[in-house]
Amino acid sequence: MRITRQRFLLASLGAAALACAGGVAAQAYPAKAVTFVVPTAAGGTTDLSARMVAQALSPVLGQSVVVDNKGGGNGNIAAAIVRRAEADGYTLLMQYSGYHVISPHLMKTPQWELKDFRPIANVISAPQIIVVRGDLPVKTLPELIAYAKAHPGKLNYASSGNGSLQHVTGAMLEQQGGVKMVHVPYKGTGPALQDLLGGQVDLTFGTAPPFMPHIQSGKLRVLAVTGAERLPSLPDAPTTAEAGYPGVNATSWFALFAPAAVPQPVVDRLAADLKKVVEDPAFRKKAQEQGASADYQGPQQLAERVKADYANWAGVIKSSKIETE
Repeated sequence: MRITRQRFLLASLGAAALACAGGVAAQAYPAKAVTFVVPTAAGGTTDLSARMVAQALSPVLGQSVVVDNKGGGNGNIAAAIVRRAEADGYTLLMQYSGYHVISPHLMKTPQWELKDFRPIANVISAPQIIVVRGDLPVKTLPELIAYAKAHPGKLNYASSGNGSLQHVTGAMLEQQGGVKMVHVPYKGTGPALQDLLGGQVDLTFGTAPPFMPHIQSGKLRVLAVTGAERLPSLPDAPTTAEAGYPGVNATSWFALFAPAAVPQPVVDRLAADLKKVVEDPAFRKKAQEQGASADYQGPQQLAERVKADYANWAGVIKSSKIETE
């Protein structure tokens, strides 16, 4: 079949136009709303962090950022959803460190692996706090240990799930204090907090943001901070080291991950925009008021942090003999 010069030129121009359009489309990210899949129920620090970041990121991206809570399964439900999602940067995992570096050690039937996700950026870091219901007759960490020894097996503590960082922190305190408490797992910090306020459980461990209003009202009492330094928002709460239990040390981080095959330009765009958000003075102030800290770490730094924490918590889990139920 004979192809005329005119048809050849038109075909060439059409191909060039399509290539150009494809390039523009690739550069147009984001062209629609971005979803943060959160591995906890509403009300916990992961959820609060996701909503803080989503609100601040939306005007920077120029698109809506939606928070979708998929709690349960020690974070495995949310992780599995994002692992299976299209790697286009529109479905991201707002991950909690306790799930990301602890849950993989406990899964009898793995639903995901670290290699299934690509680190984008860390946004928030916060130590755990040890908090008790307001009417529990203890005011310090040593008093809590003494009370637990006087009432063996009677104290119960809530966590956001079996094998969660709160669970592991509780096991660490039991080891350090030589006591035995009853672990009560929940599907996230929010439900655990409600039962703590209702008196169904005696204490819990967690990052400060969801507990702050209730600590300030006197409904809950904070005994110690599990980080290296005191929190500016809780200046009277000693560190666990100051209280005599330096081995109880646990800091959480909250970070965004994408499916492993997400394109590099999308990673670069998200990481750059998240850096703007996290380093904004208003965001930093809001995080500090909540008992956390704005803590930006780019893709490479976050990858290194994940690797180090994964190895560290493997040892803690083994020594504490923690298993999934």
